[in-house]
Amino acid sequence: MRKLLLLLLATAALHAEDVTVVRAARMIDGRSDNVIAPAVVVVRGDRIESAGPNIAVPANAKVIDLGDATLMPGLIDAHVHVLLQGDVTTEDYDKQIFRESLPYRALRASRALRFALQAGFTTMRDLETEGAMYTDVDLKNAVNNGVIPGPRLLVSTRALSVTGGYGPAGYSPEIVYPHGVQIVDGVDEARKAVREQIANGADWIKVYADRSYFLLPDGTLSSIPTFTREELKAIVDEAHRLRHKVASHAMAFPGIENSIVAGVDSIEHGLSITDEQLDRMKAQGIFYCPTTIALEHVAPGRAAEGRTIWAALPKFHSDTVRRAARRGVTIVFGTDAGAFEWDAHLQTKEFGYLVRDGLTPMQAIRAATSIAAAALGLEDKVGTIEPKKLADLVAVPGNPLTDITAMEKVSFVMKEGKIFTAGSF
Repeated sequence: MRKLLLLLLATAALHAEDVTVVRAARMIDGRSDNVIAPAVVVVRGDRIESAGPNIAVPANAKVIDLGDATLMPGLIDAHVHVLLQGDVTTEDYDKQIFRESLPYRALRASRALRFALQAGFTTMRDLETEGAMYTDVDLKNAVNNGVIPGPRLLVSTRALSVTGGYGPAGYSPEIVYPHGVQIVDGVDEARKAVREQIANGADWIKVYADRSYFLLPDGTLSSIPTFTREELKAIVDEAHRLRHKVASHAMAFPGIENSIVAGVDSIEHGLSITDEQLDRMKAQGIFYCPTTIALEHVAPGRAAEGRTIWAALPKFHSDTVRRAARRGVTIVFGTDAGAFEWDAHLQTKEFGYLVRDGLTPMQAIRAATSIAAAALGLEDKVGTIEPKKLADLVAVPGNPLTDITAMEKVSFVMKEGKIFTAGSF
């Protein structure tokens, strides 16, 4: 009798959940290279119940017909800074670090989260707070608890660098001022910092593996490494021991080489990576997050303020992305949003740059859906349109496989079964 009662209660609860059917002309499900047409997705509560071309519409379901649109999984941006609101010049950065309180920066970040969600990003990995301590953990919790709308977040809290390795810089040594990162020197400090950040809510550990980019006499791009290999290896070992992964900001050969040897899990930016390094990244399962849109946006301004090397960097970067794509390195979508102003609405322009640099439109879309989900360890929850996954859905007008700029015109956003299209919240 008790089992029958439980079954009846479970059945009643199932039927009590809201059922929504989303229709569109076509669907990219994140798993297959084939386009499914027409597209029908049944959402019950916060989960996908069924999806395909010929799915029956349940009785009493709310039906949303998107017409000549392409439906796809919610987008994933694997490299953002929600607590940064534009970082073209040194003045832009220092103003935020020195003059804005943490509560004010958190309020601006909540606005950034809204912009990102409206643009179709239902999941993001935030790669450090730029001096805002553990505020990203609070933002993640606020989203998860329904306090504010936004993409679900994976966070890396403070990031790590060494003395002299990260800004702000150039101020009187008598002045005590906040750093954009947590400074660690030596193996013991490095291990302790990893433990501290994880204890305070970090999902990933972020390191800055190099700085100060310059050209060698032969025209090769180089940099000054920050950590010693022993320090970087200690960070990676400690993070992995605690079942966390490490993202490495590494621009040129020295930082990238040290990162590969240390065994990091992702290379961020990677402006100039040799073919041999790309092959080792592929063999070790290190994914590459290029963040091209940010470089294209900030390079002219940084060159104009006197850092002339920045004028040469986009060409190195474009060549690296092309070679990475040809050599089969896992490329994951990321924008470095926050380096550009969130209200500039540039996140989805990254798709066009990925296609420019050798990815097919389908590869670019999968880099922001199923491939990103797998790289971030979320493949059991998001990244594809299939039964039991969270109901994260995005639609764009027309067909992005024939016009990738359609990705810049997101017309429908659903996260966990709730609609967050611009103007609806």
